[in-house]
Amino acid sequence: MNNIEENLLETISGSDIRTGAYNIRENGKGVERKITDNVNIVSKEDGTGINIYVKENTKFEIVHIPVIITQSGLKDVVYNDFYIGKNANVIIIAGCGIHNDEHNDTQHDGIHRFFLEEGAKVKYYEKHYGEGSGDGKRILNPVTEVELKEGASLEMESIQIKGVDSTIRETRGKVYKNANLVVTEKILTAGNQTATSIFDVELNDKGASAKVTSRSVATEQSKQEFKSKVVGNSECFGHVECDAIIKDNARVISTPEIVANNVDANLIHEAAIGKIAGDQLIKLMTLGLTEKEAEEKIIEGFLK
Repeated sequence: MNNIEENLLETISGSDIRTGAYNIRENGKGVERKITDNVNIVSKEDGTGINIYVKENTKFEIVHIPVIITQSGLKDVVYNDFYIGKNANVIIIAGCGIHNDEHNDTQHDGIHRFFLEEGAKVKYYEKHYGEGSGDGKRILNPVTEVELKEGASLEMESIQIKGVDSTIRETRGKVYKNANLVVTEKILTAGNQTATSIFDVELNDKGASAKVTSRSVATEQSKQEFKSKVVGNSECFGHVECDAIIKDNARVISTPEIVANNVDANLIHEAAIGKIAGDQLIKLMTLGLTEKEAEEKIIEGFLK
């Protein structure tokens, strides 16, 4: 790989990507792969993606499955399915980086499905990033589907760093008895960028729970939209929180929907959208920062 490709990999996945099991996809094709005794990665027969199998009782292994695109004009679609065995406990690091120096639009649609058996635990991290000097758009449309069996848990952190011109981000979940889904999303948009986040979660059994937290910053003329739907079909708990900072001529729309189909369903939605508080700016400016530097520091802390 050249320097651009290696830098993309490190930006979205860190420097230790080639430890443990991993699969690297570049410009629509798998280019590197490693499996372990407990983690197997198999290409789908139709060539549309990979299946990742984690054996039951596997503890604390890390799996990397990054995607990088440097070919302008490419539209890449991949379907990855994760089968996590009973009582396994693993970390999965995904994400996509696009480098586009030309005039054609480049797009990646990643559809990830997670099937967690009883008591399985997964921490899932994904970063999305765009760069390049061309005026071709960098488009990322991630889809995450989750099915959590009894006592399973999935913690997901999804971060859009910068440079993504358009994104539609969908997360769908089915959560069963005593299972837990936690999703944290962080998004930064600027220029004329657009971002839409869609969450649709069903809490289908006693003790099922979900917590969704979205933190976003929209600047310049960018637009963000947050849509969430949580359905409680049993004695369960669901909490959705949307916090956004808005600057310049940007727009942020938050649309909540909570549906209680059971008298013991406890569902909460909170939303807060506003500009950076003046007292925060003043406090930092008294320490010698310019107004712009103070804004940048506040935004950085907000998205941590």
